[in-house]
Amino acid sequence: MEVNDPLAVEIKGLTKSFGRQVALKAVDLTVGEGEFLILVGPNGAGKTTLLRVLATIARPSSGDVQISGFRLDKDSNEIRRRIGFVPHQTLLYEDLTAYENLQFYGRMYDVGNLERRIKELSEKMGMSAQLHRLIRTLSRGMQQRFSIIRALLHEPSLLLLDEPETGLDQRASIMLTDILKENKKTIIMASHRLEKGLELADRVAMLSSGRIKYEDSTKSLDPISFAELYLRYTEGE
Repeated sequence: MEVNDPLAVEIKGLTKSFGRQVALKAVDLTVGEGEFLILVGPNGAGKTTLLRVLATIARPSSGDVQISGFRLDKDSNEIRRRIGFVPHQTLLYEDLTAYENLQFYGRMYDVGNLERRIKELSEKMGMSAQLHRLIRTLSRGMQQRFSIIRALLHEPSLLLLDEPETGLDQRASIMLTDILKENKKTIIMASHRLEKGLELADRVAMLSSGRIKYEDSTKSLDPISFAELYLRYTEGE
């Protein structure tokens, strides 16, 4: 990212506590418009908490967060319209069909050409034949595919992905990779798959014990050096 590039995300001194447990400790991070950032780190490092803060689901304990120039503490409604979020939970209503879920979310975000958008994304994720099944009758992997479609439906300018390949088979994982490669928006993805991160992302940030311990362009890394850095900066967790 060049110094003068516009910022999609700007985080300064972000701290998030849950009682006495501090999940994020004075995190500073910037992400440029159109940049793909991979967020890596061991379980409990703070990756999910950071994404939930950016998605306006968790409120920071302190610090400043801006997304596309909007402040998290003042403009949360504006920020939500610009975000697509794929969390660990699918955020789908189990007693509605997949199509009904997508219709509901599409109308909530005033998606133009909603029917065409649902059809297009369902085809890309190989889920056209499952559109009219109840969510609770679908496998975890199928539900995850529809969760990804839901997050992309309103063409968000910032896509937040928390281990999006959870439950996906190899075919679905390839489909997701293709979609992410086509996407020209800003993406922040938490993942344990280091090689996948190097393949897709422009930059990597490594979280450990609630702090960003390492940050760099992926261009300077290969799978072996990346794995060595990961072990060095997460040692003891």
